Amino acid sequence: MKVACVTDDGVTISPHFGRARYYAVVTVEDGAITAREMRDKTGVRSIHHPVVVEDDDRHGTSPASHEKHVSLAEIIGDCEALLSRGMGYGAYESMQQLGIRPIVTDVADIDTAVLAYASGQLQDHPETLH
Repeated sequence: MKVACVTDDGVTISPHFGRARYYAVVTVEDGAITAREMRDKTGVRSIHHPVVVEDDDRHGTSPASHEKHVSLAEIIGDCEALLSRGMGYGAYESMQQLGIRPIVTDVADIDTAVLAYASGQLQDHPETLH
């Protein structure tokens, strides 16, 4: 399985999906990490836009925001999950619609979080969505 993590340094999971510069894509087989690669988040600068409060007060849920999320997800389309330590409602919902399981975690270390996800032990914290 492949799991994407938003990151700026390749070691820790970024606290915000939209601001992270890269995806660390980690492959897990038989409970062990077998490969890793860094992928640039194409279009990352385009997601930095003024915060617009939407009708339901949920960040990033407009159709325009969804299109930005789609472009950010294309590069990790081969991953089953996306780990972040923070993200907006719109990004979370967009990933679900695109077949990528979003997980908001409180675990900062990429390897620890990915192995916990692979073993079914990583807790999702959607209550922290903004």
